[in-house]
Amino acid sequence: MSEHLNSAQLVKIAVAALEDMKGKEITVMEVGHLTSLFDKMVIASGDSTRHVKSLADNAREKLKEAGADIIGVEGEQVGEWVLVDVGDIVVHVMHPTVRAHYNLEELWGAARRARQAH
Repeated sequence: MSEHLNSAQLVKIAVAALEDMKGKEITVMEVGHLTSLFDKMVIASGDSTRHVKSLADNAREKLKEAGADIIGVEGEQVGEWVLVDVGDIVVHVMHPTVRAHYNLEELWGAARRARQAH
């Protein structure tokens, strides 16, 4: 990577990639004060497992094109919950029923919401 992108830049790229593919309920949570593993989480929903996979794939590709190091991607085969680990941020793309079940927003309740999409 030629230059290190900060977490705000990574979030902007990820959110734009999710919006481009019609991601739903995009939420950004600041969690750096709760964990040393990453600074922000981006959470989005897709309408189907195929949509979830497409959203996560687009986010990964756009981040990679911008020069971000993709540390790992989990859950692509099943497609109900795909996690894209970019180091400073983690992108969670989930099927609505899985998102409701795990409720990351409540689990990370002490996190500050940086953005709530409509």
